[in-house]
Amino acid sequence: MPKLWNETIDAHRRAVRDATLDSAAALVAKRGLASITMSQIAEETGIGRATLYKYFPDVEAILVAWHERQVSSHLGHLVEVRDQGGSPREQLKAVLEAYALISHRHHGTELAALLHRGEHVARAQRHLKDFIRDLLIAGAKSGEIRDDFAPDELASYCLHALTAASSLPSKAAVYRLVTVTLAGLRPQV
Repeated sequence: MPKLWNETIDAHRRAVRDATLDSAAALVAKRGLASITMSQIAEETGIGRATLYKYFPDVEAILVAWHERQVSSHLGHLVEVRDQGGSPREQLKAVLEAYALISHRHHGTELAALLHRGEHVARAQRHLKDFIRDLLIAGAKSGEIRDDFAPDELASYCLHALTAASSLPSKAAVYRLVTVTLAGLRPQV
């Protein structure tokens, strides 16, 4: 097949896949997780059920794919936040705030309980921990972050502390949580 034809087919497949993921997420938000069917998703997407089954075997596979896309987007956002510059401590603070706000907005739902058990989540958590660890190492080298604990331990501390953001009542409370977490990272005198 000509290259243009292959690119057109790939673009079409990505468009159908993205539309399917978006439609499924919209249906879950509107109707709840338990009541969503493949037929409803196909109708909402504007494709036939047979076509939908060529892409996904069931509703859960669609939701997992949607979640993988969301997680990837969140990780990309954290990289963008880090890359906005500043000192290592300022970068760490910005990333921790962004992560805590993501947790605050997107967790504690029936959908989150279903989706947070897959291998893609474990992979993303490892990636996130490594990302935070690298920020901590840079902060320790600059003298802005304590260096008397292993960076992996401090990364775990940060991530576990900030999981509390999912149950906080406001963004102001999220920012206070980040402030307390950062206070535990100050160099010891």
